[in-house]
Amino acid sequence: MDKTSTGDPGDNIADRYLDMLSGQRKLSDNTVENYRRDLEQLAELAGKTALISLSSADIRRFISQLHAGGLSPRSLGRKLSAWRGLFQWLVEESVIDTNPAEDIHAPKKDKPLPKALAVDDAVRLVSADSGREHVSEAGKISALCDHAMFELLYSSGLRVSELTGLDIHSVRQSGYTSTGWIDLNEKEVTVTGKGSKTRIVPVGDAAVAAIEKWLAVRDRFTRPDTNQNDTYALFLNSRGHRMSARLVQLRIKDHARRLGLPVNVHPHILRHSFASHILQSSGDLRAVQEMLGHASIASTQVYTALDFQHLAKVYDSAHPRARAGKKGNS
Repeated sequence: MDKTSTGDPGDNIADRYLDMLSGQRKLSDNTVENYRRDLEQLAELAGKTALISLSSADIRRFISQLHAGGLSPRSLGRKLSAWRGLFQWLVEESVIDTNPAEDIHAPKKDKPLPKALAVDDAVRLVSADSGREHVSEAGKISALCDHAMFELLYSSGLRVSELTGLDIHSVRQSGYTSTGWIDLNEKEVTVTGKGSKTRIVPVGDAAVAAIEKWLAVRDRFTRPDTNQNDTYALFLNSRGHRMSARLVQLRIKDHARRLGLPVNVHPHILRHSFASHILQSSGDLRAVQEMLGHASIASTQVYTALDFQHLAKVYDSAHPRARAGKKGNS
């Protein structure tokens, strides 16, 4: 590893550092060997440049080269750790003044793509009866509530917290203000998502019809002594309380199990399915992210220029449950 020399042919930096790791820090032979390979690669990348002359820009360039060559973020992080350790030791030995790898980090791990249902499975999940027979009257009412919730999750790509936070209409009064509500006349929901950002999302005809059926029997679950939070809730449990996110999760999982769907279904899968199916049909990423309320700070500047009429047009033309008469809406 002569490329690691400070200039004196007998003064091999990497070997001295590795000897220190083995002798003073008592690292195992396998660990030291891994360090050796990482430092050898650093020397190869440096070429004729001595290691003590490398800059932060050089280290960034090396990491970019390795990343472009297909090296995983985990492997890059390991190499950076080895390089950072060497340079820190050189700083402590007063060979160099600063550690060129100190503030450089490996690229973040690529997140796995979210799972989404096939269109046929999604439509079946939100529209089909799960096969429960001979249920009580309360069970039948709960089934209507479930149907409305599942249709709305898929129809509008809501987070489960946004779904359970919906009121039957906008309420502003002393002691209580709605954070989300539905407007069936306009076929839209207003929700407050992450970062307390409010957005308006279209609601398809299939979801509107399911919600109307639920609202026709919702009063049977109301209680005269409920608090304001429960009084205005769009979705209620059998005790008259606002539906909880946990209960939605349990109900949709049980519903999917009864239908024999091959995946572990949870509410967020319907959100992923909503986004995936809209994108497959329209290719309009900006509109989808606007409807999801899932934009970064930089992308928000782009999405705020989109008006709601454009979003509604994309939705109506692309979502498989937007129009009751469309194929697959049975």
